[in-house]
Amino acid sequence: APTRHGTVTLFTALDYLQARLISFIERQHRHQERLEYLKKINRETPKQLQLHLIVDNYATHKHPKVKAWIEKHKRFQMHFTPTSSSWMNMVERFFRDITVYLRDGSFSSVRELESSITTFLALRKAQRTRYVWNAKGEEILNKIQRAREAMASLA
Repeated sequence: APTRHGTVTLFTALDYLQARLISFIERQHRHQERLEYLKKINRETPKQLQLHLIVDNYATHKHPKVKAWIEKHKRFQMHFTPTSSSWMNMVERFFRDITVYLRDGSFSSVRELESSITTFLALRKAQRTRYVWNAKGEEILNKIQRAREAMASLA
């Protein structure tokens, strides 16, 4: 069996209008790293912009210290996707691409994995291509309706 050398967390925000990513690699995924990442987004985006963060329901997004930081930084608005609805978040297309890129790799250390992620981020930055939904509006709305029905059946 392959030896596991550790993991990293890749935080990524998609600036759709500029076709750019704001990424942050950390060895842990706690509220402290989430706060550092929010501060990075805050530094790297023009102050006059309102920022809409579409996030899943991971616990670090709802930690009291993260909520307090968001409350103090009014330009940040959090939008939570329903459980099992990651397809609604455009940045998931990026995560699909990086997963495909990394899948063939066998990494002998966490540092090597981080280096490969950094290489992919540089390649992606050079491309500056925008992720777009190819589905027709009606298809997307039908999928949303099915997701709502599935969620209602769980309640």
